[in-house]
Amino acid sequence: MAMISSTGPASAPLRKRPRFQVLTLTEAAAERLREIIDNADRPIAAVRLGVKKGGCAGMEYTMEYAEGIAPGEDVVEDKGVKLVVDPRAVLFLLGTEMDFRIDKLSSGFVFNNPNQTSACGCGESVEIKPASPEALAQAGLA
Repeated sequence: MAMISSTGPASAPLRKRPRFQVLTLTEAAAERLREIIDNADRPIAAVRLGVKKGGCAGMEYTMEYAEGIAPGEDVVEDKGVKLVVDPRAVLFLLGTEMDFRIDKLSSGFVFNNPNQTSACGCGESVEIKPASPEALAQAGLA
């Protein structure tokens, strides 16, 4: 029986694939998220982003305080802000830019998502398709 050695010259060191960043933040979004985190009523590790079924268009973006980071969650650090992405939402959020806008009558986070195919008239829900195979390949996931 032949034995295979992993310490010989034939073995090459394992190279880790560079991590992709699921989403990015505009400076306005980063500034608002820093304010939210700094003014939280309890210590938080990050803000958790996700999507859930709901609304008239089919899906809604979710945001909540993350007191900890669960195994399997993607951590995004951009412009000094730490976000945690729910693993079930990664394919729906891949390539998204998160912004914060203030208009005359409203203010809020806006998701510029290349996977979004439509939105309801009131702007509360969206239709999102999972990232395309091309987008996955570009991110090094395919």
